Amino acid sequence: AMKRLIFLSLILLTLGTGVLSTPARAYIGLCCGKCGGNMPMNIPGGGVPETHEFRFKLSPSFMRMDGLSDDGDGVRRRDLLGMPVMMGSPTGKFMAVPENMDMSMLNLAAGYSFTDDFFAGLMFMYQSNRMDMRFNSAMAASTGQSGYAMDSEGMADTMLMTKYRLYSDDPLIPRRQVSLFMGLNLPTGSIDEKNDNHPLAMRRGELLPYSMQLGSGTFDPTLGILYQASLSPWWWGANAMYTHRFYNNARDYRRGNEIRLDLYGMFQFRYDMLVQLQLNGLHSGNIHGEMDAAADGDAGRVTQGDPASPYMSPLWDPENYGGDKLLLSLGLQWQPASLHILDLTVGLPVYQDLKGPQLEESYRVMLTWYRELPTAASIRFRGKPVSKHSTLGF
Repeated sequence: AMKRLIFLSLILLTLGTGVLSTPARAYIGLCCGKCGGNMPMNIPGGGVPETHEFRFKLSPSFMRMDGLSDDGDGVRRRDLLGMPVMMGSPTGKFMAVPENMDMSMLNLAAGYSFTDDFFAGLMFMYQSNRMDMRFNSAMAASTGQSGYAMDSEGMADTMLMTKYRLYSDDPLIPRRQVSLFMGLNLPTGSIDEKNDNHPLAMRRGELLPYSMQLGSGTFDPTLGILYQASLSPWWWGANAMYTHRFYNNARDYRRGNEIRLDLYGMFQFRYDMLVQLQLNGLHSGNIHGEMDAAADGDAGRVTQGDPASPYMSPLWDPENYGGDKLLLSLGLQWQPASLHILDLTVGLPVYQDLKGPQLEESYRVMLTWYRELPTAASIRFRGKPVSKHSTLGF
């Protein structure tokens, strides 16, 4: 299903460059002048659309994780595999450890600029996860296979977001502006995904680990401050955001709080193309609480059977989540037609200090189709008399 959605998005990207195009004048800056001329497509909150205009973003993305790390040090899988209990005491070993994980996501964001300074929108997410697991020798002998693959797929959480421009040096073509970002995570993603692929029937009723669930299960607010500046053909900015988890979900746990810091710079080398460089930092806390199956009417915690027993895999230990991560991202934007932008961004980790053992990120890729749609009330509506600033960006 995820492959079909990504294929459909690529078809829409192709159609969007022709069928949906709208003629207008050219201007240095791929986006509207009010949003600052250019903006990153992979960072939430970028840009302030022209007043009384809709904007849409369709973004298929892929992330690969491979290799285990604990507090910045690499960990060998064979050092983690073994019997969890010997002579009645925990050994720090596990019956299964993760080998790698692939996560695909399709984001659809839609928003509207109600006033010169206020914008609101929604972002819907569809997610597909696959994690390959390796067994210890005992499990491999009893199941007849070296491991298995966990997977989950479906609707992820939804983000309600608003943005208010606090300051700009010019209302039409700002060179500097500061905005307040406010968001709310809506728990539309499942936290009830089961370990259906396990070769042992007795394990198929247990819940998948935290990283394989599709949502948070909680309403989580995000607050951020955004800065944008430009001196054509250069654009740059900084975004800082904080997400707080206030309470435990129906499974008796909550994800860690998050702090995000994004720095970006752009250079527009043609009237319709630019390159960009970003530093994307993330600090996330570990899981609070512990996953419980009580909502299913089962006795005890589904990951343990006995809550006091050792974990069968590090994935179910809430302490093995969170840490610090810094990515270097490179991107290319192209304006194939008026009111359309295509953006390709590739991110590579340059620093990871993870509480583990947990999988390290290897790379991520995002392709975005961005579409602006003026309404009859917009100064850029086709057929309306325009000033020299009313078709900025096109």
